[in-house]
Amino acid sequence: MPTLTLREVLALDPVRAAEPELLAGETGLDRPVRWVLPLLLGFARSGGNPVSEVYEGANFLDGGELLLTDGFGLTDTDAEIRRRYVRELAARGASGLAVETGRSLPTMPPEVTDEARRLNLPLLALRRVVPFVRITEAANRAIVARGLSGRSVVRPWGDDHTAALLADLADRAALNQPEVEARSALAGFRPGPGARLIGVSVHGARDLTAVDRALRLLGGASVLRAAFPADVLALLALPASVSGDVVRTVQEAFRTAADPGLAVAVGHAVEAGSGWLRWSDTLRAARTTLELALTVPAAEPARPDGPLVTSARSLALERELTRGGIDANRDRLTRLVQHALGPLLAWEAAHPSDLVRTLEVHLRHGCSPTRTAALLHIGRQSLYQRLERIESLLGLEIDDPDLLGELLAAVCAHRVVRGTGTGAARVRGLRTVA
Repeated sequence: MPTLTLREVLALDPVRAAEPELLAGETGLDRPVRWVLPLLLGFARSGGNPVSEVYEGANFLDGGELLLTDGFGLTDTDAEIRRRYVRELAARGASGLAVETGRSLPTMPPEVTDEARRLNLPLLALRRVVPFVRITEAANRAIVARGLSGRSVVRPWGDDHTAALLADLADRAALNQPEVEARSALAGFRPGPGARLIGVSVHGARDLTAVDRALRLLGGASVLRAAFPADVLALLALPASVSGDVVRTVQEAFRTAADPGLAVAVGHAVEAGSGWLRWSDTLRAARTTLELALTVPAAEPARPDGPLVTSARSLALERELTRGGIDANRDRLTRLVQHALGPLLAWEAAHPSDLVRTLEVHLRHGCSPTRTAALLHIGRQSLYQRLERIESLLGLEIDDPDLLGELLAAVCAHRVVRGTGTGAARVRGLRTVA
């Protein structure tokens, strides 16, 4: 994959504004630079003396990094530790070291320059102060843009960098934090401090209209979103000023914004600063939830005149029961259902009734007769008759706390196993980012 060289990084405007002076490693200017990373150098102390195992940042390098430092850690330690740090950077394959001089560090220590020359490690003195965030953002954006433009594999979304990033996150492709941050910035997505991210997957939409409408209702949110051949994937960033249950807030926005017939699944909320794996988690949760929502009958009926809007937490039990795929778990789930609900299923096979569904609704709503009767659209007396029949057939009290978990898992598993055969056709082509 094409990448930027150190020479090209030095030609970027924010880097040039820092007035870099090359002190060593002249023949290394054509080395590829994978990332530009700020590095804080610091020393642990013992009895007033710096301890040698201090520059631990070098241990986390993969090679190809250009490191930026304000030089503070170079001001108060001995020459051998400085030399050893340069050796560690070279051994790890760093592309170079750029040190800000003039504030914390008046001049470059001669042993640092000497060791860098000996190892041919490019060493730069930055003579003017430029915020490192400006340098890293400009450089990493350029690196990502070069890499994306040079991809040899043709993906369905072509040159759409936002779609490529969302697909990679949803697929948990081989990424790292600097790459995700740079690619997000390239797409104009910069979640602010304290922002919470929520993945969203929409099925049945041909464009981004529903997401954009919801975004307007959410006020102040930002988004990465892209339309794929069979669905839309989005990562919403809600600012810290949005209080309360942000998942429910996003669900309500889509209930208003999405057209009837659309299906929307909302992932869980994650902190923007929690790392790219968490970003991936919420997108994957939204996608998995959407697939389940379209293949497994709902525990409760949806509004007939509106979109189907659900969330990862609403289908948390279904997701856990089917971890690894429905087919892989089918036999296990069937055994669970038969063990817990066998007599009830035998009765339903011989007598038209709705006992299993009644049991699930009752359990899901805290065994509240009032709420259960309202959701099932039956009178309380009819509900009591059904509950008595269920207890008689199973030989237990359904509100026994020791039984609630097993019974709820069993009725949910029954719905999963029963519904997958009829729902499969509804999601043909959904997994556009698999």
